[in-house]
Amino acid sequence: MMRSLSKAASLTLLLAAFAVVAQDPAAPAEPTPAPAASAPAASAPAPAAVVGDAARGKGLAYTCRGCHGLTGYKNAYPNYHVPKIGGQSETYLRNALTEYQSGKRKHPTMQAQAESFSTQELADIAAYLSSLK
Repeated sequence: MMRSLSKAASLTLLLAAFAVVAQDPAAPAEPTPAPAASAPAASAPAPAAVVGDAARGKGLAYTCRGCHGLTGYKNAYPNYHVPKIGGQSETYLRNALTEYQSGKRKHPTMQAQAESFSTQELADIAAYLSSLK
């Protein structure tokens, strides 16, 4: 029984066939140079961690208050459990917002909110919210 090739395998074979056809048979064959000794690859420096700015985060977190009720922990939806986020760990808040943004955590409102912010803005929001007592 013959199985069909995957698209990737078919494309690879097609490209190899074009490479053979593209070679000029009249041109003298050139010796293949020996591979140059390569130096060990230097590892790229890790990207700098984004540092949140609580002052900028205060303005960005304005819409959070509607549901999370940061002042006195009152929220607009008394029939639903809405977690208290003021005073939470900055790392926890940043991770949660990033997971909503990527879709790893599922909640339509939170996903829409998180998707509207940059990585820096999420860090700023987390810094501000974590500073609340």
